[in-house]
Amino acid sequence: MGRAPHAVVLVLPGGGSSGGARGGSVLAAASALPLARRLGRATSDDDPVVTHLVHYRNGRRHRPGADAARRTADCAADAEEAVTEVVRRYGDIPVCLVGTDVGALAALRAAGHEAVASVVALGPLLRADPDGPRGGSGIGDGPAEGNGSGPADRNAGGYGAEPVQQLRGRDVLIVHGTNDTRCDPELSFRLAERAKKVNTRVCRFEVHTDGHGLRGYAAEVAALTEDFALGTLCGRDLCRPLTDALAAPPPLGLRMPLASGFGKNLR
Repeated sequence: MGRAPHAVVLVLPGGGSSGGARGGSVLAAASALPLARRLGRATSDDDPVVTHLVHYRNGRRHRPGADAARRTADCAADAEEAVTEVVRRYGDIPVCLVGTDVGALAALRAAGHEAVASVVALGPLLRADPDGPRGGSGIGDGPAEGNGSGPADRNAGGYGAEPVQQLRGRDVLIVHGTNDTRCDPELSFRLAERAKKVNTRVCRFEVHTDGHGLRGYAAEVAALTEDFALGTLCGRDLCRPLTDALAAPPPLGLRMPLASGFGKNLR
């Protein structure tokens, strides 16, 4: 009989790009499976970590491209329910949320759950505020965020300023491809910039020439994710690039390049 886990990683897939609501969610879950398997294999006898791939219940009802705000909110609600289920099943142990695409946004939103210790957002599907001021960031140039009950928080369904107060006390890693055509990488930089003001444990990496799905450097992104997730959950030393990124002041620590071949010599 295996030992009880010391921590849990929840992998939140993206929303898919084709097919109906069910077809898109199946494809998205399949694309997230290799990362979930890698994280599951990375556990050790000393620090047993369980990895679960989250299957959306509310979020999968929406077709890709449909009401993005509602879909993102439903995926975030599913993420919070998954964390609550982890606590019910395993007890009071730390959780790392690893999300891609809309799942990355859901992970950031659900970070306020008391069991969440860290978050990895890979290519978060952020959207600029169409009513934002010209010449501003379009996301986060307004007043400081509230406690989750203000207008900005209630309407942060992917179009307005994303809340960041829930990230306090969490370790946060954001990764974005510089050639992302579905979501302007600058939006995740501005989000990270705002989050860094309320939480110093925020870093962001840029994957040069890679697109939204980060498939061109999938091995490097997976290695970075593994090091961050297990390091923050199990108290392991983080790799030098992550340590430097977390320690560096903005914008340096929020525009860290992910080197080609990263991870080949880690542990």
